[in-house]
Formats: sequence, structure tokens, C-alpha cells
Amino acid sequence: MTDTMPSTADKVLRTAYQESVAAYWNAEQDPVNIRLGDVDGLYHHHYGVGDYDPSVLEGPEETRDQRIIEEMHRLETAQAELLLDHLGPLGPQDRIMDTGSGRGGTSFMANARFGCSVDGVSISRKQVDFCNAQARERGVDDRVRFHFRNMLDTGLETGSLSASWNNESTMYVDLFELFAEHARLLRHGGRYVTITGCYNDVTGGRSKAVSRIDEHYTCNIHPRSAYFKAMAANGLVPISVVDLTDATIPYWELRSHSSVATGVEEPFLTAYRERSFHYLLIAADRI
Repeated sequence: MTDTMPSTADKVLRTAYQESVAAYWNAEQDPVNIRLGDVDGLYHHHYGVGDYDPSVLEGPEETRDQRIIEEMHRLETAQAELLLDHLGPLGPQDRIMDTGSGRGGTSFMANARFGCSVDGVSISRKQVDFCNAQARERGVDDRVRFHFRNMLDTGLETGSLSASWNNESTMYVDLFELFAEHARLLRHGGRYVTITGCYNDVTGGRSKAVSRIDEHYTCNIHPRSAYFKAMAANGLVPISVVDLTDATIPYWELRSHSSVATGVEEPFLTAYRERSFHYLLIAADRI
């Protein structure tokens, strides 16, 4: 596969911060991302929604952790399904983009559901190589392609997309620049969806728990209001806003019982429960 866009790091990685983020994900081998994907070959880089089955915590101790892993993966796949539900009617004729595509799980799900072409972009060369290998193994590399590109300057053609999304990747970039690029890429009436964590403006600035999440992931969590300001400035009009905060708490509770817990579970649970942090789905149309 030939990627005709810029491929050198100095063109893709604009700042020292972006270089540090890319280095983090190039080196990342977190079992919470690998072991869950090993369940069925769909590798996600996001969290889950929905109640977990309490029976996974019961039964034989020797298989307990694997039951938890499989249930966590079910919840994170349910999150991706929910995002896809909000992309609108799509078909094989459409082209869509997974922005900050991680190890590609949502991209492959989108192609399987809609039959459309999918372009994934990431500043991690390791993730891009992994995803393209997956696409070849799945026999869909003619329809699902991943590129080493900056989500703020993808190089894709203006107006070429029917839909695009960020699944827990907006906290690494400036929202006004990000939504300007999505607006450029989307055709008139095209749909943009994000699922993201954002801090609650009503409670003031970042809480201690939110700051700990930022530190853990080398990210910069935005206030809730910034999403709507940046969308409005770029012709993206929200059509649906879903508060998933309560729906994601069970995932974190279950994860805290697993062998793949990383220590960030406590800040997430604290931030969600005290409502200093929200987990939102925002779907918006390009006008």
C-alpha cells in the first residue's frame, strides 16, 4: 500500500508535545489494550459503556480474570457500536475517517457494518503499521487504510468525507484546529461524532482527579464548553448530545478488579462520581 501523503516525522509531528505523544503510543504495550483485543481480534483504545454482568466476578478463581477481560472487551465494543449508531445512514459508496485511530478496532467495525471506505489517521507509526497489517489479514486493505498523519492536517481532499469521528482522542489537540479540519473534510450535511471525557465547567477548573488523568495519559482534557464553542465556530451543529457518565462507571468499577488495572481507575471513578468529569457523545452535522 502506498501512502501519498507526507510520511516524514518532521512533517507530521509539528511540536515537541506531539513528538512526546507519538513516542508514548509508539512505546505503549499496555495489557489493557492488548489482552482485550486478543479476545476477538478487535483492538480498541477506548473505554466501555453499559452494566457489566456481575456473574463474571463469581465462579472459579482460576478463570475469573479472563471472564473480566472478556466482559470489559464487550463493554468497549458496545461503546464503539454506540458511536457508529450516530454516524447516520452510510453505504459502500461513502468514505469516512477514524481520527486518532489507535489500533483500528472502530475502523474495522465501521467497514463491516456499512461496507464503506475508511481512512484511519494516527501520529503513531507503530499503530499505523499494526492496523495496516490487520487490514491485510482481514482482507479489507482495499477499503480500510491507515496513515501516519496529523489529525489537524490530514491531507485528505476537501469535502471528500460523508462522516468522521474521534473516539477518545480530542484531548491531545486544539479543538478549534481539529474541528476546522473535520469541517473542511466533510461534505455539506456530513456527520461528525465524538465520544470524549471533558471536565465540568460548572465546578470550575480541572479537579485533582482530572489532573491525575491528564498526567497519566500525557493529555490535556478540555472543558465541556470548549467543544460546543469550537464546533459552532466551524459550522458543526450538534444534533445529539448524550451524557454517558453514568453508563461508563460500571466499566471502570469492573476494570478495578482486573489484572490489567493501571492505577488510573481511582481518578476516573472519583472524577465521574463527583461530577467534575463528564463522558459525552456529541454528534454534529456539517452545515
